[in-house]
Amino acid sequence: MALTVREAIVNRRSIKQMNGQAVEEQAIMEVLEDAVWAPNHGMRNPWRFVVAGGERYEKVITLLRDITLPNWAQLTEQEVTTHMQKFTLAGGVAFVIIPEDVRQKHRLEDFAAASAMVQNAQLLALDKGIGTCWKTPVFLDNPKFREAIGAAAGERVMCMLQFGHWDELPVARERKPVADITTLFGE
Repeated sequence: MALTVREAIVNRRSIKQMNGQAVEEQAIMEVLEDAVWAPNHGMRNPWRFVVAGGERYEKVITLLRDITLPNWAQLTEQEVTTHMQKFTLAGGVAFVIIPEDVRQKHRLEDFAAASAMVQNAQLLALDKGIGTCWKTPVFLDNPKFREAIGAAAGERVMCMLQFGHWDELPVARERKPVADITTLFGE
């Protein structure tokens, strides 16, 4: 039985402690196929994806090791393993790439639309029993990383959306009550 929209929104968590179980590329592609129905200004569809699951994800892990831990060969196996767990315990990934329009209005609209699309992806993945974590690590701007995933000049790697499975769903953290962050117009 599918989750209601409310259930998906309220029960979604950023899954940071994934268990290493693989996520099939097809499952990621199915999530993205529906996620792109996000509202976007002028129907620009301001996103593209670099997706990796299975064997391709193993290659991404090697790339991330080389980018985030350039001295990995001088470290102990345990040190490398510990550092890499934030990548190796995920089961797949989608890198979201958006245009860096020189026009501020378009750039902000595209970023907002892509953010809505990523939220859609997280909710859709949850409905399939797959966890996600939206990450914006500094290496997304690394020239070697950008080249490896085919990010062109004029494009921004907006985020790394990790997909994976979990053993224990994180406890919900309280949100501020809307009444505490709302001013009614005219009051």
